[in-house]
Amino acid sequence: MAGSGEVSLVHPTAVVHPHARVAADVIVGAYCVIGADVEIDAGCWLAPHVVISGDTRIGRNNRIFSFASLGEMPQDKKYRGEPTRLEIGDGNTIREYVTINRGTEQDAGVTRVGDDNWIMAYVHIAHDCVIGDHTVLANNATLAGHVQVGDYVTLGGATLVHQFCRIGDYAFSAYGARINKDVPPFITVSEGKAHPRGLNSEGLRRNGFDEARIRALKDAYRLLYREGLALDQAVGQLAALDDPHGDIARLQAFVSGCRRSIVR
Repeated sequence: MAGSGEVSLVHPTAVVHPHARVAADVIVGAYCVIGADVEIDAGCWLAPHVVISGDTRIGRNNRIFSFASLGEMPQDKKYRGEPTRLEIGDGNTIREYVTINRGTEQDAGVTRVGDDNWIMAYVHIAHDCVIGDHTVLANNATLAGHVQVGDYVTLGGATLVHQFCRIGDYAFSAYGARINKDVPPFITVSEGKAHPRGLNSEGLRRNGFDEARIRALKDAYRLLYREGLALDQAVGQLAALDDPHGDIARLQAFVSGCRRSIVR
């Protein structure tokens, strides 16, 4: 890493604080603003007019498009300038007008985005959110504070997620979904007020799940949603299903750990 004085690929109109740590091969476009406590690792590309502020760590090979705002203070009236962070991993694409705020003391004090995520235009990721790897957040998806999103999740355009909700691995939301409860792994939820609409079978196939593995998860979905069982009864019976890949155990653990119930 090097201070801004050693960066050779910074446009002359960009403002890079002398204390920022920016790798020498990072491309910084016109009129970007990079704050004092920002660290950007090798291979990143910033289009014109990107603003990165606060205590923000950005990993390798990220592409950040125009007018994105990363690491700004949280939109939380309780925030009083406490030292909190934003951490972004490797290989992410962050499109135009995305906003990602840093964390608050009311949680772990950090907002985290993992690796290889595709974050489309106008997405908002609020304070203390945790995003996994290989997700797709389509245009205008909005995550309130403290939301957790697992790996390989796809959120359709204009999806709204209430604070403290969790979205399990490989879940899918239709466009315009309003999510105010936890979404278990592997399932699809509908547009409008989110309701379960079956297994995310196509998404699972695209990510290497074979038909036998998908059939086993369909059995679990049927037990959880279509047998008329109380939630605790359904969760208890999941353990009896054949589970050679541990997928059903993952589903069972997620539902058992819910604090605000699941979409059902």
